[in-house]
Amino acid sequence: MAKIYNRQRIGILTAGGDCPGLNAAIRGVGKTAIVKYDMKLIGISDGFTGMINKDFRELAENDLSGILTLGGTILGTSREKPFKRSGKKNEIKKPELIKHHYDQMGLDCLVCIGGNGTLKTANLLSQEGLNVIGIPKTIDNDVWGTDITFGFDSAVNIATEAIDRLHSTANSHKRIMLIEVMGHNAGWIALFSGIAGGGDVILIPEIPYKEEEVAEYLVRRAEENKPYSIVVVAEGVKKPGNIKNAAQYLSWKISEMTGLETRETVLGYIQRGGTPSPMDRVLATRYGAAAADMIAKREYGNMVALKADKIVAVPLSDVSGKLKLVDPDDPLVMRAKNMGTSFGT
Repeated sequence: MAKIYNRQRIGILTAGGDCPGLNAAIRGVGKTAIVKYDMKLIGISDGFTGMINKDFRELAENDLSGILTLGGTILGTSREKPFKRSGKKNEIKKPELIKHHYDQMGLDCLVCIGGNGTLKTANLLSQEGLNVIGIPKTIDNDVWGTDITFGFDSAVNIATEAIDRLHSTANSHKRIMLIEVMGHNAGWIALFSGIAGGGDVILIPEIPYKEEEVAEYLVRRAEENKPYSIVVVAEGVKKPGNIKNAAQYLSWKISEMTGLETRETVLGYIQRGGTPSPMDRVLATRYGAAAADMIAKREYGNMVALKADKIVAVPLSDVSGKLKLVDPDDPLVMRAKNMGTSFGT
């Protein structure tokens, strides 16, 4: 039987991949909930795994001190998908277990901080009758319904700094330098860092490219006495089915087709780690504080979002299962093309 509590109890978890700003969001939720509303904050360990295993602890205001600038998440995370069935006999019904533990813990609401998969699960839990609030995070910036997710700005800063450094090596050796950044389905990191870092070629999943166009463009630059070129590639761009690494394949292909010396760099998980940028700290704090406000108003079943620099509530049911991708005609793409950047088309 569930215990009865006088003060509202908020459960909070971080799920999916880590990214800069998670601790800032936890702090934003917690400090607002505790200081402004006198709520209790219950930290759930390791994403939805913690709800399944009933692994939690109460977080006091002091537990939230000093975490604003920290990378990672003090709660831990996992990629547990409780609604995904394995098909095994006597499989534990994880959603029912989560609902049972939610009641046992005396929760009034569960705050789920995560990307597309997490928000999809949050919506399904909401449909199961739990009070849920979602907060969007992902370096990929591909959550539908919000202008930006925290983690994105930090990742773009890291990728841009890497591109800046590659300019020096490319110029010294008169090479083509290719850098692969994250983005399976969405090319936001490649687009923003490519423009910010002065990339000559930007290849993203949303805009089909032709290898011949890329090669011709790079050869033309060499013939115009431009001594080096920078190619920025999102990891999810098209490549032959048996090839896993986009950078390695494209580096080899460009070298073969142009005869120009080409080297690749894969930035990888470096983009997800470390201290969040000031912008991400502020954004995550705004999201967290707004989530606590929504709970106080009983505005459950929503995701906190940013629209035209204003915090708004977007129904989780509208967000679930959708991706925010780069429009091939996005003004930023057009601006880059007008300045001579190639997208391989």
